[in-house]
Amino acid sequence: MEKPILEQTRERFEQLAAKSSLPDPEVRVLVKTLTPEEAIGSPGRRDFPIVLGKERVIEAEFAGARAHAFTDSPKEFVGRLGDVLKLPLDSNSNRAIFVGVLNAVLRYLGVIEKTLHCKDEEPEQCANEIAVFLKCKYHNTTVGLVGLNPAIAQSLTEAFGAAQVKITDLNPDNVGKSKYGVEIWDGRTRTEDLVKASDVVLLTGTTLVNDTFDALWGEIQRHGKEYLVYGVTAAGIAALIGLNRICLYERA
Repeated sequence: MEKPILEQTRERFEQLAAKSSLPDPEVRVLVKTLTPEEAIGSPGRRDFPIVLGKERVIEAEFAGARAHAFTDSPKEFVGRLGDVLKLPLDSNSNRAIFVGVLNAVLRYLGVIEKTLHCKDEEPEQCANEIAVFLKCKYHNTTVGLVGLNPAIAQSLTEAFGAAQVKITDLNPDNVGKSKYGVEIWDGRTRTEDLVKASDVVLLTGTTLVNDTFDALWGEIQRHGKEYLVYGVTAAGIAALIGLNRICLYERA
């Protein structure tokens, strides 16, 4: 059986850290929680999960390099890189710390770029461009959106039509409701339904933190579907594991 994605990532991260010219394996790392304004600025629309308080962004710093990750369970952390590499990946807060620090270290090494979340009007511009990209590449197809990003959901329904968009979410406040003409399915029970009904799956990088990625990835592979992971959270893992990722407006 294939190892969970984060365990695969940890192994490759350890190998990379061992052979790279890091300043010192004992170097300290800092993880802090950002306010919505620090993370996303002042977007015109106010229905993003981070603005509503359903998610937060953590910022990890390693040797001056900074990187972000989304989570619903933010936690501060001050320690050493070695501590992060040994961190039990058994909670959303620990997984977020691991992913954020991974992104910061890979940013320091130059493996990835643009590791900070976009701000102000850029998230909505990004959503529009993602929809345009998918429309140009896949034409009249059915898109499955994992994680209700309202700007992306609206852009997809405008580009493809509500009948050709399927959406799952974990927030009980959204499940069962209609958004932009699409019923929001429960991500805990209808992952397979979404994958089977979709030609291409667009999934949030937050799935790597909330422990839903592996089940979703298994369904995508089993049904042979196209996919893209969106967002800044997945930057490091996508680079190490080779996942298809789209994130158009990250900041340097």
